[in-house]
Amino acid sequence: MKILDRYILKKFLSTFFFVVFILVAIISVIDFTEKNDDFIENELKAPEIIAYYMNFMPYIASLITPITIFIATIFVTSKLAGHTEIIAMLSSGVSFERLMIPYLIGSLLIASMSFYLNGWIIPNANKDRIAFEIKYVKSPFTYSERNIHLKIAPETYAYMESYNNHSNVGYRFTLEKIKNNQLQEKLSARRIEWDSTNASWKLKTWKLHTFNGFEESFTSGLEMDTALAIYPKDFSSTHGLYETMTIPELNQHIAESRERGATDIPIYQVEKYIRFMAPFSAIILTLIGLIMSARKRRGGSSFQIALGFLLAFVYIIFFIFAKSIAEVNSMNPILAVWIPNIVFSGVGVLLYKTVPR
Repeated sequence: MKILDRYILKKFLSTFFFVVFILVAIISVIDFTEKNDDFIENELKAPEIIAYYMNFMPYIASLITPITIFIATIFVTSKLAGHTEIIAMLSSGVSFERLMIPYLIGSLLIASMSFYLNGWIIPNANKDRIAFEIKYVKSPFTYSERNIHLKIAPETYAYMESYNNHSNVGYRFTLEKIKNNQLQEKLSARRIEWDSTNASWKLKTWKLHTFNGFEESFTSGLEMDTALAIYPKDFSSTHGLYETMTIPELNQHIAESRERGATDIPIYQVEKYIRFMAPFSAIILTLIGLIMSARKRRGGSSFQIALGFLLAFVYIIFFIFAKSIAEVNSMNPILAVWIPNIVFSGVGVLLYKTVPR
């Protein structure tokens, strides 16, 4: 790495982390102002609040990384152009393609760090953050779905008329085992209760029908302990649930949800694909920012910075729109989350033709 590379890379990375720090601080102050009444109402102490924001700030920093890297690129490059440093570099025989290398190295470093943090570290921090918000900020969650159908094994299906997540009790429960399109067993109970001590379910007033060809046997009882592949967490609040999952946990959840025939699979698929897409968006936006701000303009760098914020806003709107389409399963989720990057890559190619040589 030459002196020029180190010079640009140092400015680029220091500006990026400074912008992240400033924006995260501002967002945290605004968030604290909005939630302060909840903190007071729940009589939370300073260490609890500080612990919450220690998990909140990395989440926000990760969320705004593609935009902050774009802003940092425009700020650094426009300053270099304003001081005629880029003109001097190009006049000395450095090609624009060579000038892009330190920016590319910096964006790769940030993208790699972001991918690792988003894939494994931040989801674990989000577990505490989301739990805190559900307990102290959000309204108490009540599971309200009726006529619940779950596939809990390849040949086993469960049904409940309703479920009370506050007492962990399900009503009018039925468990059916079907093999080769033939009903093998049907277990029904007036209600089903979660036993937290034994981590199992208790069936109250149960009846079991067993079928063997044309023969049927019947047994019943007042109470039965049983282990089922369903848990109280399956009926708890799903607020921010996908944000608390590492990439391996997302893969496992998607597989389990597909096995059960769940309808919210696209939400988790989109989250998974976004974590692989986001690092590339940081690289693309870095190169676009470089191309946009490499030319010296009269009046200083204010125009480039303002234009950078505008383009960043357009990217955010585009990204949110594409994500919403993917989550309602109106489009292939992989294609939907990649549309912003594809479009902005095309914009970058067009802008590249205008750069100074």
